[in-house]
Amino acid sequence: MVEAVLIDLFSLPANSQNNIPELLHNTLEAIEKHSSIHAQCVYVMCCQRQGSERKGEQEFLLPALTSFQSLNRKLEVVCAQTTAAALYTIKQRLDEKDLSIIKVILPTLRKHLMKVYIDYLFTAVYQFEFEDLQGASDCENLQISEHQDEGQMLPSQDVALIRSEIQMYLESLPSLKGELTILRSSLIPGDIFLHGFTTRTGGISYIPTLSSCNLFSSSKRRDPQVVVKENLRRLANAAGFNPEAFHRVKVDHANAVCIMGKTEPDNYDGIVTNQKGVTLAAPGADCIPVLFADPVRRACGAAHSGWKGTLLGVSMATVNAMVSEYGCNVKDILVVLGPSVGPCCYKLPHESAKEFHRIDPKCVRLFDSATPYIDIRRATRILLERGGILPENIQDDSVTDQNQNITFCTACHPDKFYSHFRDGTNFGTQMGFISIKD
Repeated sequence: MVEAVLIDLFSLPANSQNNIPELLHNTLEAIEKHSSIHAQCVYVMCCQRQGSERKGEQEFLLPALTSFQSLNRKLEVVCAQTTAAALYTIKQRLDEKDLSIIKVILPTLRKHLMKVYIDYLFTAVYQFEFEDLQGASDCENLQISEHQDEGQMLPSQDVALIRSEIQMYLESLPSLKGELTILRSSLIPGDIFLHGFTTRTGGISYIPTLSSCNLFSSSKRRDPQVVVKENLRRLANAAGFNPEAFHRVKVDHANAVCIMGKTEPDNYDGIVTNQKGVTLAAPGADCIPVLFADPVRRACGAAHSGWKGTLLGVSMATVNAMVSEYGCNVKDILVVLGPSVGPCCYKLPHESAKEFHRIDPKCVRLFDSATPYIDIRRATRILLERGGILPENIQDDSVTDQNQNITFCTACHPDKFYSHFRDGTNFGTQMGFISIKD
């Protein structure tokens, strides 16, 4: 069942003929009479032009709206200067109400255009169906490309213009939840490496569990890739790296490692390089983002270590790749564990907990319970030390001076970090990043 209706009148010109209000009136009347009335919300999207003598399109359309008492509470006119701004505003309204099934009523000649905007601004969480706006062809001066018809896809240059319009709009949005904040380790030398761990502040993602500097997009979440890209651009500006030379691990919760410059595996949880100016990153929303730095051979790496990856030894696999590829001495490699879920919060079924107990009994709390508490950080440290990493070359939450601690529990700090464990399936993602300075 349709949850919301969007009526697209964005292309009506400022000097539109009087049949535009009549067209809207007829459309609302049809909505009121048919099953779409069950939709929780109806949005009318129109253009607010700069320098217009009228106060706005809403005032112009008011006569067409006043007679629909049954729709009054659920009817909203959204005016903006661009389609991107109007549609993104409506997306925010939909997300506030957790609505996902939308009927779009629009002029036939706007359909392909609208689909491109939707592809960029929405994810697979949403379902759209389209219906022709009856009588739209009678409206003079609709601002639609002359070359476009029902069976024709938009030319690539038009798609590029839409992407540019969306990007410019997102760049204009204010940061949410405070300034962008980066945590840095005192263990990694700042004269050789650029590195940090992100927090959740300073981006533009507005959905509560994703706000505001979410750095991962998924078909199962409501944050589209264009928003994540804008968050990354802001992070790159703040941190000082090039977002076009940025490489994030392709999470598989295993132990494969990608060597920059060689054939890229389909999936990998570790990545290493000795190239200057190339930024490596590992995401985390409870799993550990682990950073590796060798100031002697000037090589670095990043790994994503969840409970499965920890047991499979992804951190030592990343170390071993640095040793074999770049001639690193294991005793020179520095390792920093970023914000991740702590043993205070993280539980696993008893069968999985047994594997951590085998590494060291201290990695498990309340071992005899059905779901013991697990310390994946301690397990990571133990496996690294067994692999030859010096204890003093590992930074985690065991640091003596807690003012130097950056390995916070993600689940315990909702103001600072995202947490899958805490927030559920629509969770946001932070990350650790590192590069060798030019």
